[in-house]
Amino acid sequence: MGGSTRGPGTLDGDEVLGQSPYERLSQRMLDISGDRGVLKDIIREGAGDTVTPDASVLVKYSGYLEHMDKPFDSNCFRKTPRLMKVGEDITLWGMELGLLSMRRGELARFLFKPTYAYGTLGCPPLIPPNATVLFEIELIDFLDSAESDKFCALTAEQQEQFPLEKVLKVAATEREFGNYLFRQNRFCDAKVRYKRALLLLHRRLAICEEQHLVEPAELLVLLNLSFVYLKLDRPAMALRYGEQALLIDQRNAKALFRCGQACLLLTEYEQARDFLVRAQKEQPCNHDINNELKKLSSYYRDYVDREREMCHRMFAPCGSSSSVGRN
Repeated sequence: MGGSTRGPGTLDGDEVLGQSPYERLSQRMLDISGDRGVLKDIIREGAGDTVTPDASVLVKYSGYLEHMDKPFDSNCFRKTPRLMKVGEDITLWGMELGLLSMRRGELARFLFKPTYAYGTLGCPPLIPPNATVLFEIELIDFLDSAESDKFCALTAEQQEQFPLEKVLKVAATEREFGNYLFRQNRFCDAKVRYKRALLLLHRRLAICEEQHLVEPAELLVLLNLSFVYLKLDRPAMALRYGEQALLIDQRNAKALFRCGQACLLLTEYEQARDFLVRAQKEQPCNHDINNELKKLSSYYRDYVDREREMCHRMFAPCGSSSSVGRN
């Protein structure tokens, strides 16, 4: 982020008399706080709705002091940024106001006056007193967790009063949260989110006229649950949810593949082969499926060899010249 080798803290043309770099920059920035305490300059436009007040956001950011090339704070070096909840995890008032003005995919530059940043005392030793700071923020994504949390806290009877569109939206949010946690390798937490989504959808399956609208969303959650249980080394549960997915779509390659993986871990080799061959039939060029079949063949050969060796030992004739002592 930043697009310059010099860094946002040292802007071009610093030699203008009587003006600091941040003072010049502020002249072309939008006032979003109403008192010019938080100024914004959009570098790349985003799309969709702006961030909601109780959302959880996924952002990349770098903070700069004036005349400094390197950021004093940044998360851009992390492989996967942490999901942060607005109003709880974000400590800078200016950053919170800035995020509430942003859309998905947007990249923006902000100036925060001391009142909206680190105050009159600063944050020694990095931030001096009364410092105006510049932040470049990229909003990767956000999830409206407040809406989901409030809905899930309702009783089943209260949830039934809402239209299906609301239920599908909340279930999708829960699944997206699960996907984020999954990517963070927080598999137990992901499982909890997926199960919340599944429970919401199951309650609506009882209404026959809605079933064809609910099942596609349910299928996605079942596939996620099957995968997360494989990661948790619980193949029996992975098989259970994979088979439930196949009840919705018996030719779904992902469901067949997950079931095959689970059976392989359970040493149910014949059943694993059946699932994987069916998956290969649906997606003949799928690299993962073909590799799993090769793995199965190797495991099965080893299994057969062990069984033969065991049978040979059990039924081999007793006694040999080497085991009978001479008088």
